[in-house]
Amino acid sequence: MRINYDAATDSLYLHLAERASVDSDGVVDGLVLDCDVSGALVGIDVQHASKKTDIHQLALSHLPLTRLEAA
Repeated sequence: MRINYDAATDSLYLHLAERASVDSDGVVDGLVLDCDVSGALVGIDVQHASKKTDIHQLALSHLPLTRLEAA
């Protein structure tokens, strides 16, 4: 899983899988779910993220991480 923030568009994207998105569904204003060809969820797009969450802080807990990267 990867998390990316784009300051130019104020969009926070959670990449849940490394598969291509072929369909998107806006579930509520500013929240878009991306699905692959089989309908499985592959990503979550939070638009206007800085207005909806504190993008300056990330807390991870109880995750079975084997590798953590920062870019």
